[in-house]
Amino acid sequence: MMAEPTHAGRWTYRGVFLALSALVIFAKLLPLHPGPGKFPGPDLLVLMACAWVVRRPNYLPVVLVVFVFLMADLLFMRPPGLWTALTVIGLEALRRRSVVLRDSGFLTEWLTVSVVITSMVLANAMVLMVFVVDQPGLGLTLIRLITTLLVYPIVVVLAARAVGIRKIAPGEVDRLGHRQ
Repeated sequence: MMAEPTHAGRWTYRGVFLALSALVIFAKLLPLHPGPGKFPGPDLLVLMACAWVVRRPNYLPVVLVVFVFLMADLLFMRPPGLWTALTVIGLEALRRRSVVLRDSGFLTEWLTVSVVITSMVLANAMVLMVFVVDQPGLGLTLIRLITTLLVYPIVVVLAARAVGIRKIAPGEVDRLGHRQ
């Protein structure tokens, strides 16, 4: 496999992200856990996006992120655009740090992603509180945040093994000789 796929290869990875996102959204919409006492699971969409942006920032354009997360906002009946905007801000912060994270270990990456996701959740709660919008209880929000942060390593391993999204090596170049 080449260090950098062709332009068509990038579109393939974008299509894979879109398909996986649609699968996650579809699975979340299915009534698999009816009734009270539902344990909040991790936010797999955010985890996938974070893993892709940290490891291969050029594979996930902002337009695709906005499309996927805005559709998720509408389908999950969340305030339209709020979680999308927070996700774009968080992912762009990670994208700016991707070069630094490329040379660091996994624990540093995990801690950075954890800080970004926690900031997104806190900002979401603050905005909803300011506009007096109903939101889940603090306990459920914390459980969801903790499960999201704990599942990140699994998502990274699956992204690397199943899809081929891995960190760019420090000296890696594309076909034309440009540094990543």
